[in-house]
Amino acid sequence: MLLVEDLLLLLLDDETGIPAGAGTLYYPLGGAVLVELALLGRVEHADGKVIAVGEGALPDPILQEAWDKAAAKPRRAQTLIIEVGTRLWDPLIERLIEKGQIRRETKRLLRVFKTTRLPSADPAYEQGLRDKVRAVLVDGAEPDPRTAAVIALLSASGSLPAVRPPIAWSSEVIKRAKRLEEGHWGAAEVNTAVITAAAAIAVASATTAATVAITTSN
Repeated sequence: MLLVEDLLLLLLDDETGIPAGAGTLYYPLGGAVLVELALLGRVEHADGKVIAVGEGALPDPILQEAWDKAAAKPRRAQTLIIEVGTRLWDPLIERLIEKGQIRRETKRLLRVFKTTRLPSADPAYEQGLRDKVRAVLVDGAEPDPRTAAVIALLSASGSLPAVRPPIAWSSEVIKRAKRLEEGHWGAAEVNTAVITAAAAIAVASATTAATVAITTSN
């Protein structure tokens, strides 16, 4: 499982498969791919841009496609996150179905309107992810790099409250999530990737929220 697959599992509602933060979903997904490349030592940051480094094929086509984009032309993280993230929903859903993590249920309402649900198919695996998140945020456990990255991206997108069962929020829980979002863990290059991705996600989420508020008020 890729980091981005774990992240999407946590964002999907277990009953319907509707993702939390759907309007800006491509930001955390693209950010997760960028962070995974950093964990593998295949991207670096210089002068505000993401640069592909290293040689040899990557172990997954999603990672390879993202690395190829970075290798073709160094660009700002936000640009790369958008380019990568906007292409991920369909392939990720198909992969999660193939891996038995979710299933597709198609029905027709009134024999006319087709609806599709994507409920969880492997609650045990997803529960393991939730347990790791909870252990770090609630119990203060030391996170492994992948769990730290997942929490940071969820925190930046404002989607942590969507994790079920709900986390009992406290000042300590919020502080731990923010520390991870700000990159206080792991190697320097990974920290930079997390901070960059989290900042882009936070800006996108805030902009979307402001647009919805203005539209509603009008």
